[in-house]
Amino acid sequence: MKRSEINQLIIESLEFFDKMNFKLPLWAYWKAEDWKGKKEECAEIRNNMLGWDLTDFGSEDFQKRGLILFTIRNGNLRNDKKPYAEKAMIVEEMQETPMHFHWNKMEDIINRGGGNLVLELYNSDSNNEFTNEPVIVKVDGIERVVEPGGKVILTPGESICLTQGLYHRFYGEPGKGKVFVGEVSAVNDDAHDNCFYETVGRFPEIVEDELPAYLLASDYDKFF
Repeated sequence: MKRSEINQLIIESLEFFDKMNFKLPLWAYWKAEDWKGKKEECAEIRNNMLGWDLTDFGSEDFQKRGLILFTIRNGNLRNDKKPYAEKAMIVEEMQETPMHFHWNKMEDIINRGGGNLVLELYNSDSNNEFTNEPVIVKVDGIERVVEPGGKVILTPGESICLTQGLYHRFYGEPGKGKVFVGEVSAVNDDAHDNCFYETVGRFPEIVEDELPAYLLASDYDKFF
């Protein structure tokens, strides 16, 4: 992806969060130059990969298969005692986050506003394959049984609890608009805790056609 595309996506995301009346931390709005000289005081942000994150999952087609998100808070099992994480995400209509589960993380996925979020679900077996067993999930604390590969559609205000080993993919429902999605979970560890059904990439290759307007979490090491 071009850096110019990433810059524009973050600008549009800030506008969307503002439209949703959702306020990010002040440092979410820092330009690249605002980070200079703050390496030590921002150690938790750097070490725990807080901030802007963007992926096309190796598809080279962000609008079809991709996700932009902001990690608001996150623990680090090596460095601190915080056992939880929170993210704010934006999902476009038919923009897929591909099928995956987490080995250790349990999470609540929340539709905080905008359109509808569609999730497709499978249980996994010991070989990380889909099973034919019905999926039992809770939507806002109410148990629901879903057929293998079946859909749960979250309207604004609804949430679903996804347990460890539960395959899920999600996208915005066509014709309903982009979705403001929240995630509240155990500590997030993208380096070790994701099991994708297909082989995918996590961070895009960036063509630096212009300077970063805002830093991604994956920019911190090279920037500092």
